[in-house]
Amino acid sequence: MLITLTCILVPVSLVTVWVHDIVLDTDRYVATVAPLAREPAVQDAAVDRIVHAVDVRVDGPAVVSDLATWLQSRGVPPRAAAAVKALGPKLDDAVNQVVTKAATEVVHSDTFVTVWTQANRFAHVAVVQALTGHGRGAVELTDGTVSLDIGAVVDRLKEELVAAGLSPAEKIPDVNKRLVLFQSDKLAELRRAAHALDVVGNWMPVVTVLLGATGVLLARRRRRALVCTALGAAGGCLLMSIALVVARHYYLDHLPSEVQSPAAAAAVFDTLLHFLRISLRTGIVLGVVVALGAYSSGAGRLPRTVRGRADGVAESVARWGDRHGVRTGRAGTWTDAHRRPLVLAVVLVLALVFALWNHPTALTVLFLLAVLLVVLAVLALLAASGRVATSTDPQTGRRGTGE
Repeated sequence: MLITLTCILVPVSLVTVWVHDIVLDTDRYVATVAPLAREPAVQDAAVDRIVHAVDVRVDGPAVVSDLATWLQSRGVPPRAAAAVKALGPKLDDAVNQVVTKAATEVVHSDTFVTVWTQANRFAHVAVVQALTGHGRGAVELTDGTVSLDIGAVVDRLKEELVAAGLSPAEKIPDVNKRLVLFQSDKLAELRRAAHALDVVGNWMPVVTVLLGATGVLLARRRRRALVCTALGAAGGCLLMSIALVVARHYYLDHLPSEVQSPAAAAAVFDTLLHFLRISLRTGIVLGVVVALGAYSSGAGRLPRTVRGRADGVAESVARWGDRHGVRTGRAGTWTDAHRRPLVLAVVLVLALVFALWNHPTALTVLFLLAVLLVVLAVLALLAASGRVATSTDPQTGRRGTGE
């Protein structure tokens, strides 16, 4: 029962760590969302939203009509005046192009990156409050919609347009300048879940490990129980990863009209869940590695065969070295006598390193596994050299000196 509960709680524990380390930590949250300012989909959505917020209206037909009337009063032929009137729609298009170009330059500049980063940093408290169901700021929660205030960018664009000679930009009204980042009818449920995860905090992984260790210790066949626990935990992480993929497709397929850019929504979704996905992959790899390690140390036929061949190779190398004067002396004999506790100590040290590693990944697991294999190989060679040194040489009939 404890092992089953552990397998269920492992992916939940990873979610709690993600909530604490990414969502509720200002520096890590800002570091996570900062690259979105360079994301093309987000930039395109910001340009569209800024242009819509600026909404510079120049009545082209009215302007050219007045100009044509004035020209006619000055004796310009009617045909020329009519040609001038036809320029009205083109004047509107020209103004819109100027606004779009200016907005694009602002969004693709370092100004937008700075504004985006500062807005997210100053709004982090509002994000946390939004997850708990209350609070306003640069990030606002309203009826299941999370939006970001881009008013600073709009104000900067107004200055750019006025400086470029587009005087009507001075009359840009104070309109809605919020970019919708996320919208879901289930946001209230997400708030309750976030609150529960916040209460549980970082104690969940500790409790999960203790439950798993207790279940393995109480089991009649502990090695098999450890293999089952590791594989079950990996399976739980795999199911959670699949659930995230399904949730992503469902969310993008049911985007409401309030979300202006599906591509930007996908970028935000992927960025915010990036570290959670990495954690789940790490859990899968770690579970498989632990299961393989526990199985390979067992008394089954295959593990014994593999260990026997590995020791045979190590002994062959040690005998070759002994014939060429390469000996380990007392270090080899001591290692041979204490090999089991040495292996256990190495495993515990690497487990401690993994536990203290800041945001480990699947590559971290593979790196520590490579270190473990190298250390085990060195211990095997030292132990084999010690055995060779104390054995009888079949060619000379003399025993090793141990030196």
